[in-house]
Amino acid sequence: MPSAPQPGPVRLFPVCLAATFRPGIVAAARRVLEHLGQTVDIPAGLTCCGQPAFNVGQWNEARRMARRTIQVLEQHPGPVVLPSGSCAAMLRVHYPELFADDPEWGPRARALAERVYEFSEYLVEVLGVTRVPGARWGGRLTYHPSCHMVRELGVARPPKVLLDNLPGAVREPLPDEDVCCGFGGAFSAQYPELAAGIGEHKVAALRSTAADVAVTADPGCLLHLAGMLHRTGTDMPIVHLAELLAAALEPDPASPEASSP
Repeated sequence: MPSAPQPGPVRLFPVCLAATFRPGIVAAARRVLEHLGQTVDIPAGLTCCGQPAFNVGQWNEARRMARRTIQVLEQHPGPVVLPSGSCAAMLRVHYPELFADDPEWGPRARALAERVYEFSEYLVEVLGVTRVPGARWGGRLTYHPSCHMVRELGVARPPKVLLDNLPGAVREPLPDEDVCCGFGGAFSAQYPELAAGIGEHKVAALRSTAADVAVTADPGCLLHLAGMLHRTGTDMPIVHLAELLAAALEPDPASPEASSP
């Protein structure tokens, strides 16, 4: 867990998969944070955090992108919030690893890591929010936890706290929730057939809950599962936690619309 954030704007990191394929995630995260009284800034100049290169062993390329990210965020003090468990893990866990033996960049990577938070973690563990004021969503939902978010970042409780305390919502437990959805970052590109097989197992688990909507906190899992749900003909929308909470703030909230495959 990072140190307590200093007063000032929240720096919202527009992670690549969300900003490119599902920008509504970034907009929703911003809306929820502002609803909770936070001043939100999206720093200009941020690009990929370097996770894809890191995952395939291209550590020199990952370091190049990490240096860029560190340089940009050094100009923007305050908490850095990411609506992605895997990207937050990259900044908080793997940046210090990348520069472990670097006398210049090691301290800079560790300083950044100390102020990095995943979206739900920031809400629950830093702001102390267990229920978003004014939010209400009627229906049954189920939650898929991201592997990177749970295993690398250690964030498992906050999303469930927010969902379990959302008035009108009933969370249906997901069977085998700790099993990967098949995305795994570069894994799904390197081994598409295996990734699809794992995804089909996860879709079967989602379907078994009979929930109205599936929720996750990682854009990578969301996009992969949206495609698998479409491919298997499963009529279940999947949304990001921030999208659900933002939709729940509408005067007459309805189920978030299905994601596009």
